[in-house]
Amino acid sequence: MRVYVSPLHLMLCGVSTVFLFIPKDLDTMSMSSSAAETPVRHPWLAVTAVGLATFSVVTTEMLPVGLLTPIASTLETSTGTAGLMISLPALLAALFAPLVVIASGGHDRRRILCGLLGLLVIANIASALAVSLPWMLVARILVGFCMGGIWAIAGGLASRLVPEHSVGLATSIIFGGVAAASVLGVPLGALIGDLAGWRWAFGSMALLSGLVLSLHLAVIPSLPVASSATIRQFRQQLGNRKLQVGLAMTLLLVAGHFGAFTFVRPLLLSLSGFDAQWIGGLLFAYGIMGIAGNFLAGIIAARRTTLTLMGIALGLLLTPVLFLVIGNSNAGGGVALLGWGLAYGGVSVGLMTWIMKVAPRAVETATALYVGIFNIGIALGSWAGGRIVDAFGLTANLWLAGAAAAVALLLIMGIGVTEQKQGAANRRARGRPWGTDV
Repeated sequence: MRVYVSPLHLMLCGVSTVFLFIPKDLDTMSMSSSAAETPVRHPWLAVTAVGLATFSVVTTEMLPVGLLTPIASTLETSTGTAGLMISLPALLAALFAPLVVIASGGHDRRRILCGLLGLLVIANIASALAVSLPWMLVARILVGFCMGGIWAIAGGLASRLVPEHSVGLATSIIFGGVAAASVLGVPLGALIGDLAGWRWAFGSMALLSGLVLSLHLAVIPSLPVASSATIRQFRQQLGNRKLQVGLAMTLLLVAGHFGAFTFVRPLLLSLSGFDAQWIGGLLFAYGIMGIAGNFLAGIIAARRTTLTLMGIALGLLLTPVLFLVIGNSNAGGGVALLGWGLAYGGVSVGLMTWIMKVAPRAVETATALYVGIFNIGIALGSWAGGRIVDAFGLTANLWLAGAAAAVALLLIMGIGVTEQKQGAANRRARGRPWGTDV
């Protein structure tokens, strides 16, 4: 008798197995212990491990972007439909991020992170073995769960791993994993795919995720918590006006970007006329520019957050314009792509700087909301982009990206004007005699 095992059964078995075999000593410390009472033998190695965790999960999420065409061909589906490999896990990550933070309760954060990394290994193996689109989408659902959980929990760990005066740098390293994955994950996946096939790209990510899990087991200390986020805290932060603005900017910039970038490979092939063997190198150059943009934005955003986000929005507005005007040649398409990498490279660090400034006492809650909206933006952008590509073609998709960036730019400019007026009023108030009405 032949027994059929569906990919969903494999996923469920994998989830159960990973949590069953997580070592029990991961949560032996009292949950009432404070972060200061938890010794960290190698704090910066631990921070690096958490940064590698965010890099691994976001790279896994972005991996199909540079491999969309060959995956669609192998699984016998359209390019637009294959975009579900991006939009589905992103949408689910938006749901899972706050749920994981709430459900984590007082459980040791080390155990949760290790369990999620184990699930990420399984998700990548399942993706590499996919023989149909439904199989692949089940694996990508698991990626969405890992994405929401890892990113949301990792965001609040910096203050628990390093001294207070180093929290800013540690946070930059942890979220630097997100930025590096966003700009390097696609070209690395494309290069591996070109050399060995798209299945090996997912296999390589399974290996990397396993190595990162081993590093976590070796260097991350026990991370108990005395309290955890509640639904009430989420409601309070949703009423934070400045956080609302940050989330709106996140949705616009991310959705507009991924509406076009999900289909960057076919865009470069059909519009700019590049041969397929050039795509990996082009996307790697895009990644290098993105890393430069990340560091540039990180340096400026600490002091000029609004100005930084304004520059990013302007760059993401100019990118589709460049593609529409000069993108029908190799040179023009290459220039537009490099500018795109420079602009988008600063998105994660710029927006996260804003989020941390407006919710300094609720970082884990605000980060979960930010992760949720960020991934809704990915899902909405790639889904809408897929529909437009299938119905109207690739160039029509660029108009959507430009429109979203334009609205974001107008919003940020409005914030800048408001801040200027408030700053001028404060300076006038400080110049008046004591007791004078403002």
